[in-house]
Amino acid sequence: MTAGLRHEGADQQLLSPGVGLVRGLPLAGTLMVEGSIVGELDVLGVLHVLVAPAGTRGSVEPTPLRLGERAVGHGDALVTLLPASLAEAGAGPADTTSSRDLGKLVFRSPLSGRYYARPGPDRPDFVRPGDEITTGQSVALLEVMKTFNRLTYGGPGLPERARVVAVLIRDEADVEIGAPILELEPV
Repeated sequence: MTAGLRHEGADQQLLSPGVGLVRGLPLAGTLMVEGSIVGELDVLGVLHVLVAPAGTRGSVEPTPLRLGERAVGHGDALVTLLPASLAEAGAGPADTTSSRDLGKLVFRSPLSGRYYARPGPDRPDFVRPGDEITTGQSVALLEVMKTFNRLTYGGPGLPERARVVAVLIRDEADVEIGAPILELEPV
């Protein structure tokens, strides 16, 4: 589901495309671009992943802490984005959900759900430490509301090719949106 976009002077606001409960919004300082995961919208028990629309570019503005779910209506502001030039210049807060985690390169979960390291019980893991991965390669499955989503490697700040240093989540563990899944090193 694609979020709406409204310009407020130099800032942008990402808007709810429907009525429901929103959760998993990005942390302050997160750089958002077209295709970034904005969060999840629960509409009458059906979970929809919210994606930033074309023209999105900016850093999430700091706001009072919003934990858990909150009710939203159609067109309600989910987050406000500072202009990209400010975010890129470092005038805004630090990016807390980037591909860097305390100096380490990491691949993060784009959704909340149950992590599966292999496509089936009798099949080998998608990736293991020492494996080389490339953009678009499947690295895991994530079960969300009884639906299996294939996680593919790639995203802002990640190299086209990388080597898996460590798998940071155990098989069948629950993960939150933005949680580090793989520790990587560029190839």
